[in-house]
Amino acid sequence: MSKFRLNRRAILRGAGTIAIALPWLEIMGRPRRARAAGPALAQRFVAVFKPGGTVLDQWRPTGTETAFTLSPILQPLAPVKDKLIVLDGLDMKSAIGEQQQSGLVALLTGTAQASNIGFATGPSIDQVLASGVLKDQPQPGGGHIVFNHPKASLELAVRWGTGKAHGRVTPFDILSFANDGTFSPIPPALDPVQIWQGLFGALPGPTVAAAGRWRKSMLDFVDQRYVKLAGRLGAADKQKLDQHLTSLRALEMQVRYGLCTAPPLVDTSDYNPKSGLMSADDGSVVDLKTDAAIPKVGKLMMDMLVMALACDITSVASLMWSDTEAKFTFPWLGLSQTYYYYQNGGGYQPVQCQIIDTWYQTQHAYLLQQMANVDMGGHSLLDESVVFFGSEMQNGSNHVKTSMPFLLAGGGGGLRGGRLLTYDHRSHNDLLVSILNLFGDTRTTFGTPLYCAGPLTNLLT
Repeated sequence: MSKFRLNRRAILRGAGTIAIALPWLEIMGRPRRARAAGPALAQRFVAVFKPGGTVLDQWRPTGTETAFTLSPILQPLAPVKDKLIVLDGLDMKSAIGEQQQSGLVALLTGTAQASNIGFATGPSIDQVLASGVLKDQPQPGGGHIVFNHPKASLELAVRWGTGKAHGRVTPFDILSFANDGTFSPIPPALDPVQIWQGLFGALPGPTVAAAGRWRKSMLDFVDQRYVKLAGRLGAADKQKLDQHLTSLRALEMQVRYGLCTAPPLVDTSDYNPKSGLMSADDGSVVDLKTDAAIPKVGKLMMDMLVMALACDITSVASLMWSDTEAKFTFPWLGLSQTYYYYQNGGGYQPVQCQIIDTWYQTQHAYLLQQMANVDMGGHSLLDESVVFFGSEMQNGSNHVKTSMPFLLAGGGGGLRGGRLLTYDHRSHNDLLVSILNLFGDTRTTFGTPLYCAGPLTNLLT
């Protein structure tokens, strides 16, 4: 009698980084008692940054946790309200340093600025996810598929590097910091044409030379190892393994061919992604042509982000609508001055700030609806994702960082939307911990430990 046994955690490894979890087989011995099923871990993370905070009394909803009315600013999100959690009363206590820079530095890192004027003193959660748990992704029905995405993470920005940033990498305009021990700043990609070509240049199409390679199934990378394993299995186990791999191939092909198509590449010749290089400290240098193109470029960026996730090009992405200087105009809204001018430079003008913030929420609603429209095989892309919307301050006129205007969306990790959650000045570091926990990271602190009290316990129930 053969003494060959497989470990219950055995995987079928292939070339490169492909690894496929096996179903339970008789050769593995008696199966363990099944554990109580919990919510599926989140599989995608998106961070969205908009500058300047908000007009809090026009942003804050009214009502109770599950029976609340969206505010005027948040009203555009009504179509996705059931997938939305409004977080009220969280303070960004770890934002220590320069009044604008420190908020952006702390947003995803939960750390103070180095020497009060530098970059972060810890990694950002997007990079922790990209370099950790999301390289070993849980799959529906159990098991894991272990592989490296073509891009570990995707960082995008619109109208970036204005004012004092001068189009360069500065603490005014960096959201992501590497999980490499040095916490190196990661600049976003700016040119929509180059981004499109880099993401979708190898998707199937009549003019794409690499289409054959892209069409290759992950199962093709384990074929020889499958033959070797199958030869050592009994008939029942071999049939079960064949059924398992067939279902994986069907799901993979459904995603690749049914969903993964490049978004249309619109004409962005009127948009200068390097306009920030010509900016002035006081915002006096204005590029009206580039500013007028922000809506269509922003839409293209969101479309590319969604398809990059759906195509498994990456599982971690971020979008910055600007740097913290925000010295650009909104001609499509009939506003001729810069966002900075309406926040602070020309005296606080809440009506104009509300108009601008409402427009941003309209864009955020579009992003969430696009994610909800992607069927990943019985559930949507949004259902398996966590989307975090944040800013560097609560109010642009005084740069306060209490009661931050934060939103979460999606259903990844069991996140339950349609709720207004109110906190009594809890640290936003605890929110960062909670987001990591949704992906299976079990840590209880993140960023500066002084500002950590543990994860928020009411995101799921």
